[in-house]
Amino acid sequence: MPTLLSDRIQPNTLMTPGVGDGLRLSQPGGEGFGKMLDGLVSTVDTKQTQADALTKRVLLGDTDQLHQSVIAMQEASVSLSLMVQVRNKLVDSYQELMRMQV
Repeated sequence: MPTLLSDRIQPNTLMTPGVGDGLRLSQPGGEGFGKMLDGLVSTVDTKQTQADALTKRVLLGDTDQLHQSVIAMQEASVSLSLMVQVRNKLVDSYQELMRMQV
């Protein structure tokens, strides 16, 4: 019989969103949020590296699939925009916390 997610949750366990893979379980005070951000940055870097490689192959004449290069560049651009928006929301949240009176 498959185990349910609620059966595996221990007390003091948080559910944090993973990048592209649903919810992950992490202990409070762990590196769940930091790992999520690292995953986001590495995903953006990978997409940009792939787009650069495809563009280079098209420019060198190794392949004639220009459309794949353009699609990869657009994916890299969208993922970078998403990362910038996440960063902006984090900065806004931090500034809002700093304005709170104790």
